[in-house]
Amino acid sequence: MRVRKHGTAGPLVIVLHGGPAAAGEAAPVARGLADSFRVLEPWQRGSGEEPLTVARHVEDLHALVAGLALESGGQEGVRPALVGESWGAMLALAYAAAYPDEVGPIVLVGCGTFDTTARERLVETLEERTDEDLRGRLEQLPKLFPDEEERLRKRYELTSHLYDFDVEEPAGGGEDLPDDEVPPFDVEAHRETWHDMVRLQEEGVYPAAFAAIESPVLMIHGAYDPHPGRMIRAGLEPHIGRLEYHELERCGHSPWREKHARDEFFASLRDWLARHTESEHQDPV
Repeated sequence: MRVRKHGTAGPLVIVLHGGPAAAGEAAPVARGLADSFRVLEPWQRGSGEEPLTVARHVEDLHALVAGLALESGGQEGVRPALVGESWGAMLALAYAAAYPDEVGPIVLVGCGTFDTTARERLVETLEERTDEDLRGRLEQLPKLFPDEEERLRKRYELTSHLYDFDVEEPAGGGEDLPDDEVPPFDVEAHRETWHDMVRLQEEGVYPAAFAAIESPVLMIHGAYDPHPGRMIRAGLEPHIGRLEYHELERCGHSPWREKHARDEFFASLRDWLARHTESEHQDPV
């Protein structure tokens, strides 16, 4: 994995991007925390000879965390906080379930779904927001774009606004957006990883495995996010002992981009992380 670093002082936070396979997508969140935290932004493994699985991503993240412990010489005794957005939130939970002693506080931003009912509601919401013009354009995609990767990228371009309430680019000409170093969206990595996550849910592994999580967990969710936040929370509550929920009004799936919610999002995120990472320092593991 490539790992970008943001900030030079403060508690350690690892920010996990969504997708799966949307490397660089979490950069604005990482940069938004860099004034108060030391932030690592790993880019998750792409597709290759080895089929991607949730377990593979978990082990990649564990290698990063274990490497940090070696670098510190085991002296700090402080577990990194995890902030995951969308799929990255799901990966944060999967990692914490596998290695509950290795992770500090966890923040789930626009967390993905863990059951068929929530996914069905997501699809229904997107359908309700799709007008006839967009529906017609989507129906033409297979003819216009026979290449699957190109077709999926175009579909994302046409439908991304369905996830937003009222977004605007950051002041300063987009300096907080992912830069030109970010690789193109890896469709195969997305497909392999997501199919494995769905398989694990169908087999009953998730969310049941989250009962092993010892860390405090905060969900931050936009009220307009088509991912049904309160439904997702209801599915997680029986398995996560220390789960909090904060809903942002007039906010879609990416609160760092939302005009009306951005300031509240970063204020809530920084405050919660500061309080809970301070607790980590007072009671080192």
